[in-house]
Amino acid sequence: MHKNLIIIRGVPGSGKSTFATLLGRAICTADDYFTRDKVYSWNPEKIHLAHQWCQRKCERFMTAGINPVIVANTSVKDSEVNIYIKMAEKYGYKPFSIIVENRHGGKNIHNVPTETIEKMKSNFNIKL
Repeated sequence: MHKNLIIIRGVPGSGKSTFATLLGRAICTADDYFTRDKVYSWNPEKIHLAHQWCQRKCERFMTAGINPVIVANTSVKDSEVNIYIKMAEKYGYKPFSIIVENRHGGKNIHNVPTETIEKMKSNFNIKL
């Protein structure tokens, strides 16, 4: 049986986290770093720490052989995806990248400014 890494990508409000819960329970998101007692408290100065935390969580799941492992972050750049692709290779996981579109009119629950979302859209790297 193959072990799978599912990388869910998309702009804020696209439904990444909601979709992730449909696929499994071993979910890694940088947003979870900022959530304590169900309260989200964003701190842009700690985004690097949040992503390191998310990567360590993903690696713990892979080390334990959990299947599937799901990463749900914006991941607009190849460099953000490649970290997880390399991790998948190291632990024998087959990686899948899924881009979630906001066709349902979802709202971003973390109040990311529209300008930031538009910048993310323009920077989005897709390999077909």
